[in-house]
Amino acid sequence: MTTTEARPTERKPPQLVDMSWDPITRIIGNLGIYTKIDFANREVVECHSTSSLFRGYSVFMKGKDPRDAGFITSRICGICGDNHTTCSDYAQQMAYGVKPPPLAEHIVNLGEAAEYMFDHTIFQDNLVFVDFCEAMVKATNPGVLARAERTEAPRGDIHGYRTIADIMKAFNPFEGEVYKEALKVSRVTREMFCLMEGRHVHPSTLYPGGVGTMPQPTAFTDYLSRLMRVIDFVKKAVAMNDDVFDFFYEALPGYEEVGRRRVLLGCWGAFQDPKVVDYRYESMNTWGKAMYVTPGIVVDGELVTNNLVDINLGLRIMLGSSYYEDWVNEDPFVTHDPLGNPVDMRHPWNQTTVPVPQKRDFDDKYSWVMSPRWFDQRTGDHLALDTGGGPLARLWTTALSGLVDTPYVKATGHSVRISLPKGESLPETTLEWRIPRWSNTIERDRARPYFVAYAAAMALQFLEEAMGMVRAGETKVFENYEVPDEAIGCGFHEAVRGVLSHHLVIKDKKIANYHPYPPTPWNASPRDMYGTPGPYEDAVQGQPIFEENGPDDFKGVDIMRTVRSFDPCLPCGVHMYVGKGKTLTTLHSPTYGANHG
Repeated sequence: MTTTEARPTERKPPQLVDMSWDPITRIIGNLGIYTKIDFANREVVECHSTSSLFRGYSVFMKGKDPRDAGFITSRICGICGDNHTTCSDYAQQMAYGVKPPPLAEHIVNLGEAAEYMFDHTIFQDNLVFVDFCEAMVKATNPGVLARAERTEAPRGDIHGYRTIADIMKAFNPFEGEVYKEALKVSRVTREMFCLMEGRHVHPSTLYPGGVGTMPQPTAFTDYLSRLMRVIDFVKKAVAMNDDVFDFFYEALPGYEEVGRRRVLLGCWGAFQDPKVVDYRYESMNTWGKAMYVTPGIVVDGELVTNNLVDINLGLRIMLGSSYYEDWVNEDPFVTHDPLGNPVDMRHPWNQTTVPVPQKRDFDDKYSWVMSPRWFDQRTGDHLALDTGGGPLARLWTTALSGLVDTPYVKATGHSVRISLPKGESLPETTLEWRIPRWSNTIERDRARPYFVAYAAAMALQFLEEAMGMVRAGETKVFENYEVPDEAIGCGFHEAVRGVLSHHLVIKDKKIANYHPYPPTPWNASPRDMYGTPGPYEDAVQGQPIFEENGPDDFKGVDIMRTVRSFDPCLPCGVHMYVGKGKTLTTLHSPTYGANHG
């Protein structure tokens, strides 16, 4: 289908083809997408998201010394391990009743800001944008590329490219200018991370109670010098992404439906305010709202809550289509939270993981991923929240909450304004991310460079405050503590790709129960016990197909764009199988034949 053809409004007899992509990996190949595609009507009619790997961290964490939790759980992921360490430390600090010194909080914030900048850049520019680059568009939508070659880039004065096709060419893998520059930026931002957290990606200097980073002035000035080297790249990235994504809406009318689902977004918050946070559960609502990324749940555009206590109590872990035994008839670990609120048996504090390996059956059990849901007390629904790939939910909840008000970032109630200083070639710039009309593939991707800018801007504030403390002699970075005989804790953070929680139960000074929930289980969850599909499934199922290729040479680029828009833990290898697809049914009019237009 070219850019000049209107999408058909009348339904044709369906031509169903079974096509699958497995694996779509994180670092290892454990994510598969199985679809039924109607090529006659150019849409995906069914989708199942599967995971073929059982990890088992919640099983072997039991009995361990809780102080080891951060180091162990960082190995859950080979790209965002620091997010797990940070979140684990938050949970432990609640359980131990310890508050790190303010300078330690700034060091953690600086490390996490560098991680966001590193990961989002390498993912967006070296993985996501391969699906939008010249080579891919030429292979899947040559009509779109021809139009891109004739379309002036509206923000060319910022990024330096004359046409949309020029931008696409700059993202060609291994050859394009931006592709190669992004690799250099990812190296610099990783260096920034290591200055704060010691080692990437499994931090060597993060502990409950503080950090082991030596707070020397050079650590912060070295971080700042690197940050200023990438500031202009960040400004250009936002402009290039806006130009390309605006072009896709224009060139392919109806493309907003690709990856579109109901607005069901969750964000658990990031960047603690040292002046407010004390890690006590009883005050979690207060210090949660003081985070520099505001937690929240958005349903149909409405901010349902930004209270971390409410968010915590609404968590439910469902089974349905996953390979596990249920635990609801067992004795609970936690009956009430520290405020006296009842805790549901399907809450992570009470979960027990008992794997039951079996044959994959799309009518029954088909994935090792459980189905995290959030219980909406207003309606009684168990909501299949997604993270919008991380940035979309973070920006949306922060914008609606209107609580963040700093010299560099301001939430307005309908947008987020981000101010970046003068760089090597570009002047001081204020960017504004506005709440979009849709939660879809393009808006998930568009939000990512804006959040890189957000992280860079907040890093400037953290640096100023940290260096001010060092100059004032406030260099304490660790607070001692004792491990209690019994305690519970929960940590809420944002991994790069979205919501991250760790729930901890301590008995006899050992871990009695521990459940980490990263963003990908939320996004990649299968159908739950009520038959509700997970976000990948929901976003792909029903979406239109704009690729011009037919079944014989189909690349599935629109499907891949949708899955990757969620940032499924760095899908660095995708392999399609089942050959050219297996035709399930071909129904046609007996009068005109299957090929009648």
